[in-house]
Amino acid sequence: MTDFKLTCPTPLHYEQIVLAHGGGGRLMQQLLDSTVQPIFNNPLLKQKQDCAVFQIGEQKLAFTTDSYVINPVFFAGGDIGKLAVCGTLNDLAMSGAKPLYLSCGLILEEGFSIVDLKRVLQSMQETAEAAGVSIVTGDTKVVDKGKGDSIYINTAGIGLVASNVEISPQRIQIGDSIIINSDVARHGMAIMLAREGVAFESQIESDCADLSGLVQELIAAKIDLHCMRDLTRGGLASGLLELASTAEQRFLIQEIAIPIHDDVQSACEILGFDPLYVANEACFVLFVAEEDTEKTLAILQSHSLGSQAQKIGRVTNIDKAGAVILETAMGINRQLMLLSGEQLPRIC
Repeated sequence: MTDFKLTCPTPLHYEQIVLAHGGGGRLMQQLLDSTVQPIFNNPLLKQKQDCAVFQIGEQKLAFTTDSYVINPVFFAGGDIGKLAVCGTLNDLAMSGAKPLYLSCGLILEEGFSIVDLKRVLQSMQETAEAAGVSIVTGDTKVVDKGKGDSIYINTAGIGLVASNVEISPQRIQIGDSIIINSDVARHGMAIMLAREGVAFESQIESDCADLSGLVQELIAAKIDLHCMRDLTRGGLASGLLELASTAEQRFLIQEIAIPIHDDVQSACEILGFDPLYVANEACFVLFVAEEDTEKTLAILQSHSLGSQAQKIGRVTNIDKAGAVILETAMGINRQLMLLSGEQLPRIC
C-alpha cells in the first residue's frame, strides 16, 4: 500500500502581503504573531486587545487607533466617516473606557470630490458630537489619482477607564455566560450588496453605531464585565476564537440562540457567506458570571443597541489551545476554525 497524506492546497506562508492578511482570520493572526508583535514587543501590546490600557499617575487611560479603507465610501446605514468614528469609539468601549478625544488622519486621492469630502467630515462631526467627544487633531495627505481609491481615514482615540474596571481575556472564567447584544452579519451584507449592486425586497442597512453609551450603562449598573469584544472583521466566529486562544478556554455556543435577521440570512445563503464570519459594526460579545446574566440582559434589552441581546453560550473548561464549539440547530457539535482566506475584503 502506498503511503499518502492529505494536504491543504491553500498556502499559509507568503513572501508578500495578500488581501486575506487584513481579513481578521488565520492569515491576519499569523501576520501579527510572526511579524508585527515580535518587532514591537512590549507588555502593553501583549494585552492582545483592540486598545492599550495603562496607568498615568492616578488615572487609567485607554488608547487605540484604527484605519478605514471601506469600499464603497457611502452605504446603507452609514459612510466611511461615521464608520471611522464609531469603530474607534467601540474599540475604546470594549476596554470599559469612556471616550474623550479622537484624531483624524485623511489620505485623499487626487480627484476626490470636495462635496463628498465635506459629507464624510460632517458625518464624522455629527457622530462624535452625539457621543460627547471631540476630534481635536489630525493630518491630511494627498496621493496621485489611481493610487488611493478616493479616501482612507485613520482615527485614534483616548478614553478614561474607571479604577475599578478591569476587562481582559485573562479574566474569562469557567462558567461565564457569553452574551451578544445584537443580530449578526448585517454590516457585511449591507456592504456586499452595495458593492455588487444586488437589490433585495427589503434594504439591508449596516448596524454601524457607537456602543460606548451602552457599555457605560453596564458599568454604571456595577456589572462585573470580565471581557468584551466587538465583532468587526471576521465576525462572531473569529472574535470568539481569538478570545478563546488568548484566555486558553473552551467555549460552547448554541447556533439557535444567535440572532440574525431573516433578510440577512437569505442574503448570506444566496451569496454563499457564513454569517458567523461576516463583519459587524455595533455587535459585541461580553463575558459575565452566571449570576450576573439576567441583570446584564435586562440592561442590554432596555437599550436600542441591545434590544436583541441573548445569551448564546458559556465557557466550559480550560483548553490551552483555545476552542469554540458550535452546537448546531440539529444538535450536532462542530469546532469553529479561523478562515484561511478572505470572505469579503475592504469591509471597514
